Amino acid sequence: MSELPHHGRYDYLPIVGRDDYSWPGDRRLAIYLGVNHEVFAFGDGMGATLAPAKTKPDVMNFAWRDYGNRVGAWRFMELFDRLELATTALVNSAIITHCPGLAQACRDRGDEIAAHGRTNAQAQGEQSEDEDRAMIARTLDEFAAIGVRPRGWLGPWISESRRTPDLLEEAGFDYVLDWANDDQPTRLNTRSGRGILSIPYSQEVNDIPAIIARHQEAATFAGMIEDTVEQLLSESDRRPSVLGIALHPYIMGQPHRALHLERVLMRLREANDRRIWWTTAGAIADYVAATRGAGA
Repeated sequence: MSELPHHGRYDYLPIVGRDDYSWPGDRRLAIYLGVNHEVFAFGDGMGATLAPAKTKPDVMNFAWRDYGNRVGAWRFMELFDRLELATTALVNSAIITHCPGLAQACRDRGDEIAAHGRTNAQAQGEQSEDEDRAMIARTLDEFAAIGVRPRGWLGPWISESRRTPDLLEEAGFDYVLDWANDDQPTRLNTRSGRGILSIPYSQEVNDIPAIIARHQEAATFAGMIEDTVEQLLSESDRRPSVLGIALHPYIMGQPHRALHLERVLMRLREANDRRIWWTTAGAIADYVAATRGAGA
């Protein structure tokens, strides 16, 4: 029997038995909010659907997604201001021209801006290496127009070509969020030999699969957040971990859902558990690079 195809990006290493370490201030659970600011093509390309469209162009689902940029994102920012939380803003670079001022507002409130490709109407997984490289370069050029140089990357639809991690490292990115394979940061092998850091980003505590795919609602999703934090804290005497909570303004930014998000985050913040480090994906990457180096 032939060997199973393997990605070659990392070796198997169980969570038990690893070297122990702590986050700044001897904290054990790093939590960040990954807020997806996305823009879509009208009548073309990919996009999440609230309900099946009966005709083309799909006005209903396009407008529902656009609600996130016009309303939901700003509701989020007001909420996170009240909670005194900076987020990792996962921004499609096409937001800069299609939703003027939105990316700048994230920047100006102190959010870390990570690149989320150009648009979530397209996925990069089937691109050639040259096409992939060109898309990454164009994404960076568009962010440069507002004086931002992202250091992290989340692929639209978590889609990668065979060479994406190599190309991201070569373009100067420090970390990638596509690989939901661990509760701790790991280093992905790249052709340069240096490796690019993989920061955990949840595909479970994520409102798209939870609400759109599984047809759950906000109270259940809020419960998932609380239960995940409780479980990871119960393991914190044995190991540090990372929880990236994935949010989309057109989903959890809806009024009836934002209320539940605020309630659960307020409870967690008011508990003031000294084991929790409320942070950003970039700050986690910086800490790992400074203290763990290539041993991540």
